[in-house]
Amino acid sequence: MNTSELTLEMALTRGPVIPVLVIDRVDEAVPLARALLAGGVQVLEVTLRTPAALDVIRLLAHEVPEALVAAGTVTTPEQWEAAAHAGAHLAVSPGLTPRLLSALRSGAPTPLLPGVATASELMTAMDAGLSHFKFFPAQQAGGVGMLKAFHGPFADARFCPTGGITFDTAANFLALPNVACVGGSWLAPVSAVRAGDWERITQLARDTLSLGGTLTA
Repeated sequence: MNTSELTLEMALTRGPVIPVLVIDRVDEAVPLARALLAGGVQVLEVTLRTPAALDVIRLLAHEVPEALVAAGTVTTPEQWEAAAHAGAHLAVSPGLTPRLLSALRSGAPTPLLPGVATASELMTAMDAGLSHFKFFPAQQAGGVGMLKAFHGPFADARFCPTGGITFDTAANFLALPNVACVGGSWLAPVSAVRAGDWERITQLARDTLSLGGTLTA
């Protein structure tokens, strides 16, 4: 997909869960991505938490073009630009700083899903014209109750809650009318990745797709 044609709504409605991936070894990236895709998961968030992250994004963009790759843990405009240059289709940040807002207004290299945790942060982001957000850290910031509270005054905001969510709790979030999808790390357990147990990861992805039946909006 041409990044210029991608919207956050399109990305966040590809499936009920976006896997949050912390990849240390480049050689694990392609088989991991293909295992998730085989299970029906189309959007992959590669966090910029490891030295290998940009190389992973670059490799996935070349070798697994059918995946929609998000660069996660983007905290500066420089990281955002580097991730876009490596081939990321969108960026995900844990928060929204004045510098990121300035970069957004001056010409974003890709769509940005900014993190918010409070009403004031949400209002600041909506003032900038944004409508889709990462609610982070979801459980620690008030979980389902906070998102229910947001829905009244901010009915146009849509969220991807991330942080502390598990397979067992994801349905509670997905049942909310202002939640498009959730972010979760359970789809790629470190033990399965290290063992090369790609069949297990594919099955976890398939199981996760069943959560889509809980969506009400």
